[in-house]
Amino acid sequence: MRMTVAAAAVLTMVGAAPATADRPAGPGPGASRGDDFTVVGHRGASGYRPEHTLAAYELAARMGADYIEPDLVTTKDGVLVARHEPEIGGTTDVAEHPEFAGRKTTKDLDGVAVTGWFTEDFTLAELRTLRATERIPDVRQRNTLYDGRYPVPTFQEVIDLSKRLSRELGRPIGIYPETKHPTFFQRQGLALEPKVVEALNRNGLNRPGAKVFVQSFEVSNLRWLSSRLRVPLVQLTSASGAPYDFVANGDPRTYADLVTASGLRWVAGYADGLGPEKNQVIPRDAAGFLGEPTALVRDAHRAGLTVHPYTFRAENQFLPADFRSSVVPAEYGDLFAEIAAFRAAGIDGLFSDNPDVAVAARDDRPAA
Repeated sequence: MRMTVAAAAVLTMVGAAPATADRPAGPGPGASRGDDFTVVGHRGASGYRPEHTLAAYELAARMGADYIEPDLVTTKDGVLVARHEPEIGGTTDVAEHPEFAGRKTTKDLDGVAVTGWFTEDFTLAELRTLRATERIPDVRQRNTLYDGRYPVPTFQEVIDLSKRLSRELGRPIGIYPETKHPTFFQRQGLALEPKVVEALNRNGLNRPGAKVFVQSFEVSNLRWLSSRLRVPLVQLTSASGAPYDFVANGDPRTYADLVTASGLRWVAGYADGLGPEKNQVIPRDAAGFLGEPTALVRDAHRAGLTVHPYTFRAENQFLPADFRSSVVPAEYGDLFAEIAAFRAAGIDGLFSDNPDVAVAARDDRPAA
């Protein structure tokens, strides 16, 4: 498929100059205490409502989250919407719609064959006929109570919600959008990044001081955005693998290379923060127990990067063995203790499916 000029430009920006002079240096490494500690509602309050719904985002804000996090994909007609992945068979009721049975297909998603229904094969009007469902119903059975109640929101609706709640709650509710699978969408002529810039410009949010972070697991798109956005950019990393744009372009570097001291200094040339998988901050041993913190936070701070690891969840399935309450995956363990361990490692904030717990942990004060 022929790429648009904007999409092709993103693909060729790997060697582009980093941030412009008027783009801020970002919030800088904080002291991880009280109001300096950032709580991001991961896909909203997705421990309590189906993820990436306006209900999940609103609940996260009301629970005290500083930011709400929409993952951005696009429709066939170029509208940014919030879904965890372009494939929506696991997060909507699309399989129950016989009129869309013929849309089921298999695509190469970052080198992996994925079968299902994809947002870019639906217009926004068609997508509006679907309803969100819980992505991990075996773990979050209570969330299935809300299946079928909420539509797929647009990015503009998420922005509008953040503005309304900021007024209502008397404090700024930020947005922390992630561009999902940039190379995948660029190859289809549906690049996400120009639409993100357009949306932030349209809403007066592309300015220093706006309560916005933009994040990605890929690199070339962040480098392209760095000369077009005046808000902080965050490089996401994983404990394994490599940015897919590196893979696609034959760059041998991996995420492990990016989080070395020299790699972090390079990242700081175009980004203001790091969003590592939490095991990169404190690894687990073979039995699942926490080990000693790595040098990542120290090295990131020395490079001038803020560190917001992901994802902190209350269920035993996601917790280190130290803090599990039982062998039942869906039961709650001690998320407070896990957050305390990571705060002691010096992180500046975190992503949580349970923002109420993260806020309470942040606001804990020693007894007098």
